[in-house]
Amino acid sequence: MKRLSFATQLVLLWALVAVVCMVLAGVIWLLIQSDQSRQVSMASQESASACEHVASRYSLSRQLNPDPFNADLMHAVLDAVLVQAPAVEGGFWDSRAATTSGSPSETAGSSDHSRSTSAPASKPNGFLAYSFPTYQGSGIKRDIPEAETPLILRALRRSATTHASVSDSVRAEQGVTVVSACAVGGAVNLYVWTLTRAHAPLGPYGQVLVSSLAVVLGGILLVAVVLGLALRRWKNNLSKLELGLSPQPDVGSPVRLRAVGEPDLDKIVDAFNAYVARAESLQQRAVALSDQLMQAERFSSLGRLAAQVAHEIRNPLGAVRRKAENALLGNGSRQRETLASILVQVERIETQVSSLLALTQPVTVTKKATNLAEWLAKTVNAHEEQAALKGINLNVDVEALQPNIPKPANCSAVIDPAQMARALDNLILNAIRHAPPDSEVLVRASGIAAPGGKSLRLVVIDNGPGVPAIDRERIFEPFVTGRPDGSGLGLAVAREVATAHGGRAYVADTEHGACFVIDIPWHTYS
Repeated sequence: MKRLSFATQLVLLWALVAVVCMVLAGVIWLLIQSDQSRQVSMASQESASACEHVASRYSLSRQLNPDPFNADLMHAVLDAVLVQAPAVEGGFWDSRAATTSGSPSETAGSSDHSRSTSAPASKPNGFLAYSFPTYQGSGIKRDIPEAETPLILRALRRSATTHASVSDSVRAEQGVTVVSACAVGGAVNLYVWTLTRAHAPLGPYGQVLVSSLAVVLGGILLVAVVLGLALRRWKNNLSKLELGLSPQPDVGSPVRLRAVGEPDLDKIVDAFNAYVARAESLQQRAVALSDQLMQAERFSSLGRLAAQVAHEIRNPLGAVRRKAENALLGNGSRQRETLASILVQVERIETQVSSLLALTQPVTVTKKATNLAEWLAKTVNAHEEQAALKGINLNVDVEALQPNIPKPANCSAVIDPAQMARALDNLILNAIRHAPPDSEVLVRASGIAAPGGKSLRLVVIDNGPGVPAIDRERIFEPFVTGRPDGSGLGLAVAREVATAHGGRAYVADTEHGACFVIDIPWHTYS
């Protein structure tokens, strides 16, 4: 079974730590939510029970007092009932007074009880009485809590609207505030409200528990960070060793590794450095042998070149010598013919020497924007007469092989027109010489998509005998020719020009004849 990579194991470790932290955080959240729900439920029950108790006690007590809005009786009932309900406060509320902006003498609705006395002066918003007997302060609290007044009024109005007991709550910083409202039996427009608070979740030690769990989570994260840093250090050290052991083509010689501080890994470092020292020794010996081999190949190449040059020049010189000897023995007209023939042979020698000098000197290109259609037509037309003498149809084809690449006929390319014409001339002349009579030579220009951008491709196709696959690379070497009267320098010049433009010249595969190709980068002016 294939083991996971070191980096993958590190990621899985961090993922495991993250899952553990999320699970612990979820457990804490569930504990808080469940405890808070329980406390809110208990507070709601306690508040509602106190509200019903106050309402029933006041309903019984007012039977001894004909005034249904007796403030003293209200406070007495509130104090007596709420003192038995710790942390619960409450009061009485007149719905009629609240809806009539503090005019308690007006009737808010029909009633089967006649009001023989006036209600006491109510506090703002219709509050009649308030008591908090278990208030942790100096005595019984009589001031209605202003912060909770909107919540109290909302519950009272809902109770007045629905004619039923209601409970409402709102979350606060220290917990949840719960309000209950209920009607007083036998007293129209009179309601009781009670208020209590559900404290922070998890009881008085909830904050300590949450803090402790947070510390545990922080500890787990700290351990994960420390372990992750240690594993990362190991991974970095292993990466250094891997980089040192991997081949580096841009570096002239292998680089020795430094100790990383890990005893186990330093053993590998020492072994690698020993390997590097041995490799450098072998490399030095290989360089020395390579120098000797290059020197031997240089002398061999010079010898072959000298033999080829002597062969190419000896034949014209022999002809010149014979012609000169004949001229010495001939009359005036014969001497003129001989001298003309000598000039032809001398011109042949000059052509061979000029071509040879062209190969010994680097090709210098001067690029400029050139209209491809005009340049190609001018270059090909220069060979129309020679092709016609042999009965060869010389055609030009301009096309684009890929979409999104403009046709050469409609744009320009940055090339050296003279040098490229020189290279294309050699390919066209080579095709005309090898093509059979009454055949065709096709010159094609096309734009193709290349990995580094666009390329300009020039192709010359003939129906001649073709080039064997074994000779396709060798044919571009100097003095390699398939014709007895050829110099073998034309294709070599074409390859040098293509190389100077950043491209290459080669023989492509074709079913019949030969296909010579020049590929160069297609640069245009912006």
